[in-house]
Amino acid sequence: MVRFSAQSIAEWNLDSPSTIAKANYSRTDVESVFGVDEAGKGPVLGSMFAAAVRVPDPALLPAGIDDSKNVAPERREEIAAELRDADRIAVGVAEIPVARIDGDEDMNTLTVAAHAEAVSQVVGSEASLPEGLAEEPRDPEGIADAGDTSEERFARRVADEVPTEVALTAEHGADEEHPIVGAASIVAKVERDAHVADLADEYADEYGPELGGLGSGYPSDPTTRDFLEAFVAEEGALPGCARRSWATCEDVLAAAEQSGLGDF
Repeated sequence: MVRFSAQSIAEWNLDSPSTIAKANYSRTDVESVFGVDEAGKGPVLGSMFAAAVRVPDPALLPAGIDDSKNVAPERREEIAAELRDADRIAVGVAEIPVARIDGDEDMNTLTVAAHAEAVSQVVGSEASLPEGLAEEPRDPEGIADAGDTSEERFARRVADEVPTEVALTAEHGADEEHPIVGAASIVAKVERDAHVADLADEYADEYGPELGGLGSGYPSDPTTRDFLEAFVAEEGALPGCARRSWATCEDVLAAAEQSGLGDF
């Protein structure tokens, strides 16, 4: 195992609009095994989410855990609810909104930040942990699904941004190989899906049902593409939930402009 020492991130403001974080601690006797993964790195619509799950023993995890892509949506929601309700499991979730994704940071850096923010909620520091967890070992062990071509570099970067020392490894495909990472993958996916569903409701309420079908938010999804094209045609601009820096958005705007020229 590669071991990295974390640096302080006291200067972070997790309440800022660039980062939204939320944690769930069911009890104070959670120990030092955690996994972390993200969902929504590639979509053209909406936020990216990362989740961390911490347990005393992976045997406590619900049955049927796998990479979220291999679990039916209904079962994903059931597992996520079981994880949050369990007495000895801690869950942390970090959201990277569209405004930050369209900023100056690259996606690898944002993925590192999301993982670190989620992990920080389930390992924390003496000041932030629930009563009782401060006495746990200060070097909890965990594994991340690697978001970089170099597993070691990704683990080092995430650990460097967690506010306490962690023994962190990263692997490609960890969400399929390690149930604790699969659990984090499922939580992140459920958060992402709920986010997209909320966006769809908001757009349907504001612009009518014809602009309420966002699809999955991925560029390869025809429903997502149709939504973007219809919104631009109707409103003359991209929707606020779109990642404007994505090539898909540039293509949709260019096509709309070309179509407008053809009207003359």
